Amino acid sequence: METREMRYFVAVAEELNFGRAAERLGMAQPPLSRAIQQLERRLGTKLLERDRRAVELTPAGAVLLREARTALTAVEAAERRTRRAGVQPDGITLVAKTGMGSERLAKLLDAFAVEHPDVKVDVVLAALGESEPMLHDGRADLGLLTLPFDRTTGLDYEELDTENRVAILPGGHPYGTREGITLAEMDTIPGLPQARWRQADGTYLDGPGPQIRDQLQLLQLVSLGRASAVICESCLPTAAGLASVPVTDAAPVTNVIAWPAHSRSQTVAALVRTALSR
Repeated sequence: METREMRYFVAVAEELNFGRAAERLGMAQPPLSRAIQQLERRLGTKLLERDRRAVELTPAGAVLLREARTALTAVEAAERRTRRAGVQPDGITLVAKTGMGSERLAKLLDAFAVEHPDVKVDVVLAALGESEPMLHDGRADLGLLTLPFDRTTGLDYEELDTENRVAILPGGHPYGTREGITLAEMDTIPGLPQARWRQADGTYLDGPGPQIRDQLQLLQLVSLGRASAVICESCLPTAAGLASVPVTDAAPVTNVIAWPAHSRSQTVAALVRTALSR
């Protein structure tokens, strides 16, 4: 199959409407319909069930949608990495979540700069749930992820450390002076619903708390008395006006450094060695 055909099919499969898919692709509907029909004939199977009211995926179509998305992501990643290598052969891009422990990140970059002074490391601070996709689509060469909140499918990784989690509350809140708090108690603090973090798949869990895109938004909402949250110890803010309390029954999280499983970059390997030696 050609990448053009896969893009056509993915657009139709996601829109489940030929008209909207054609508009999304910037083409007329008749040639799009013919292209899908030709693809079905060549594959020898039906990909879509069509009638005047709806378009639905067949089981074979569902498989192709999943595989085509993966293939197109790989093609886009190859294009990005090739262009970047042409501009900066020895440079790499490291992605980390906005708000993660800046001290840990700074120490890693400083140590690597001493060992490899000629290698430029670009740092991208991503919103919640964005780091893992960036490793797959070629925008980043390696990243600092937190398990179990980030996914590592299709990635290799090494564990760096584990850390406990704490609750952050508005400064002066009665619970802020406690020696510890449980997850169940966090769910029942009057007037302080827990913020809802973006999940790895881009969705949000149900609940009364506000949806959170990044650490800055979270800290502002907590300081305003509109939300509470459970975060990693290393992400504790230094800003005044907030209180933190250990969460006694929250499972520790594991920080890892991850990279695409197919990577053969010696520079990536060098940065991983630096991270593991700290």
